[in-house]
Amino acid sequence: MEILTPNLTPCAASADNSRGRRFPEPLSAYRSEFQRDRDRIVHSIAFRRLEYKTQVFVNHEGDHFRTRLTHSLEVAQIARGIARSLRLNEDLAEAISLAHDLGHTPFGHAGQDALNNCMSDHGGFEHNLQSLRIVDKLEQRYAAFDGLNLCFETREGILKHCAIETASRLGDLGERFIERTQPSLEAQICNLADEIAYNNHDIDDGLRSGLLSLDQLNEVPLFADNWALVKSAYDGVDERRLIHETIRRMINTLVCDLIEMSESNISRCAPRTLDDVRQAGMPIVRFSESIDDAQREMKRFLRKNLYQHYEVLRMTWKTQRIVGDLFAAYLDDPRMLPPAYRGPDKQPRRVADYIAGMTDRYAMKEHKRLFAIGEI
Repeated sequence: MEILTPNLTPCAASADNSRGRRFPEPLSAYRSEFQRDRDRIVHSIAFRRLEYKTQVFVNHEGDHFRTRLTHSLEVAQIARGIARSLRLNEDLAEAISLAHDLGHTPFGHAGQDALNNCMSDHGGFEHNLQSLRIVDKLEQRYAAFDGLNLCFETREGILKHCAIETASRLGDLGERFIERTQPSLEAQICNLADEIAYNNHDIDDGLRSGLLSLDQLNEVPLFADNWALVKSAYDGVDERRLIHETIRRMINTLVCDLIEMSESNISRCAPRTLDDVRQAGMPIVRFSESIDDAQREMKRFLRKNLYQHYEVLRMTWKTQRIVGDLFAAYLDDPRMLPPAYRGPDKQPRRVADYIAGMTDRYAMKEHKRLFAIGEI
């Protein structure tokens, strides 16, 4: 019986239609199964480490830039609001949102690319799969099993994409990639809430850092339209507050469009069960065509003007070198690893697990300790 989730639409995920946990456990008297998943994620070591893992800017570059932790909280807030409006399971949407970046390396996508390159002959590295590996195996908190023993639907939502070859090794969790079915509506919400959060908040961090300018952003219609409305409504208000007001309105535009379009799709497709959602043929939760185009244009703008800014690329080069150096050193002599990460088999994967779990500052400290003359 689902607890504290009244008035869910029939196609929402719930304890009644869940595929359950890998290791059966007694139900809680006071929390739903997805609330328990959320709580296990929040109490995990991997979640705490997100506080010191970068979003775009490396952790030491400023106290006000987003980290993986603040980003995950922002995604969860957006996802809960959308789920509530669509009468879907807020607790599942929140659990997926909080767990979706657990597997990220230090230094964001630069660190992931570097670690993937290091692992090219050993199965590669992908942060979605690493997030799943963390909740299924690497967290060591419970006496009866490895990992957090999360519900199938939470684990499914964490795994946003997956190569067919890899999916074939994941059992029931990989079936949807092979059979081309869809995840729950709650998982679909989290996927787009992630985009809404990082696009808009990267604009804020880009402006705060000085790497983006208002003149540049006013070439992008999604920003320019809202900026013009804000400037007209609040003449004389300081620029920083106008920026916050503009970003707030952009998020609201995207969220409202997503809710309205998804409501229309649910009404049209009329899924009565979670299995109907899985067999829908395409995602039911999505933006309207015009807003999707605007969102994609913003992503292209950020890729060109922020993620490929020369100052970001300089830091990217340095952080990739740190990851590459650490991987080579640990693989060459695993005795430098903590005992839990040494073993007779799969040593490259164990090294990748260790590096992926590092925070930005710990990775820099380790690199300095191993490679800087005079450091011990």
